[in-house]
Amino acid sequence: MGQAVPVFAPKPLQIRRIDLDRPWTWLAGGWRDFRANLPVGLAYGILAVVSSYLLTLGFIMLDMLYLVLPAAAGFLLLGPVLAVGLYEASRRREQGLSTSLLEAVTAFRHNPVQIALVGVALLLLWFFWVRTAALLFFLYFGLEPPSVENLIVDTFLSTRGLPFLVIGTVVGALFAFVAFAISAVSIPLLLDREEASVMEAIAASVRAVQTNFAAMLLWGALIVVFIAFGMVTFFLGLAVTLPLIGHASWHAYRDLVMVEEQGG
Repeated sequence: MGQAVPVFAPKPLQIRRIDLDRPWTWLAGGWRDFRANLPVGLAYGILAVVSSYLLTLGFIMLDMLYLVLPAAAGFLLLGPVLAVGLYEASRRREQGLSTSLLEAVTAFRHNPVQIALVGVALLLLWFFWVRTAALLFFLYFGLEPPSVENLIVDTFLSTRGLPFLVIGTVVGALFAFVAFAISAVSIPLLLDREEASVMEAIAASVRAVQTNFAAMLLWGALIVVFIAFGMVTFFLGLAVTLPLIGHASWHAYRDLVMVEEQGG
């Protein structure tokens, strides 16, 4: 499929160079996996929808509705960890095996410590992003945020809201890109290779993005579009888009990472 680029010289792990249109193939594979594992996919999707409503309700009760969108960005930052069960379903389907919901939710057992370490890193990144978003909001709107009734108008339709949106989007994109580079293939790799370490997996992920920057930029943009669609449909669309992206991410890993036998 193209020239392979080694991640670590002593390790039998290489990154393939791929064509720009490969993300569409990943989506097609993800859709097939979703249909083949419908109970598992819908369970994860419904959990995402319910979690979104509970998160929104919590912010409303705390009078912090302005943090809903930054917090919802957690699907972009934390999604790779939350989707471990979807990777497992796709992995088992490759082997001709079906996957129960129990097998999906316990998939982390294949490499629990290393997967947890990536999860902690992404969780800290998410917390830092939410705090940064709150700081930006207070810088532009003061310590008295707009009321719930005026929040949308003041944030999206007012003159003072424009620089906030521009800077907030740029900062959020930087956080999302860091999370994407760290997790694009690292967690599927840790699931697939129980002997892999978190450093090896993150290095492979960053190298995959670096080696195939245009294709991975397209893949990242597609992830944002699908997750955004799920959110603008009052989170209902996440029931489909989140498991679809999860399954497709497994195909991205399979396409990007090549494991060779020692001495091969």
